[in-house]
Amino acid sequence: MTHLLLPLPAEPSAPEEACLVMTDLVGSTRIAHRLSLGAYAALMAEFVQVLMLSFEVHGGQVLQHQGDAVLALWPAEAAQQALRAAVGAHDRAAGLGLAGALGLQLRVRSGVAAGEVVTGMVGGQPSAYGLPVNYARRLCDAANPGETLVCGAAARALGPGVPLLPRTLPPLRGFGPHSQAYRVLVPAAPAATPMKTG
Repeated sequence: MTHLLLPLPAEPSAPEEACLVMTDLVGSTRIAHRLSLGAYAALMAEFVQVLMLSFEVHGGQVLQHQGDAVLALWPAEAAQQALRAAVGAHDRAAGLGLAGALGLQLRVRSGVAAGEVVTGMVGGQPSAYGLPVNYARRLCDAANPGETLVCGAAARALGPGVPLLPRTLPPLRGFGPHSQAYRVLVPAAPAATPMKTG
């Protein structure tokens, strides 16, 4: 017997070129062990809210968050705004007031991927499907604390003038043994300062 929990959309949206950013908190399990449950929940709520607001200020559409991770989408032509949000997330996390009060220094890692996706509402929430969604997640997982990684397609969408350093990666699940990305070398920029493009 087949069960259908959610109604299928009448027709899928047309594929669109997009830029996806995934940012997550480094060491959240260790932090959870250190704090009381109430303090941990308050910290995660503030962390996620700050990231979501920051991504939206930069023009992104927040798709979902999973505890300590936030995923957002930009149109492909707004790749530089997506990168500013991804890079700026490091300073946002480091400056979180509640973390400082708890004696913590938060660090994040970010992954940025570009390509074709299909978007729509699932369970009342905006969602996106396509390889860039998975790739942004894999790049985020592969990034070191404090690092932002972008895929080749995202690097091309950013255009010249953005300092990037090629970075060889371990095999990324689902993306083959020769995965390569670029490490972003720019510091986090203030929200009102546009990134120069050459």
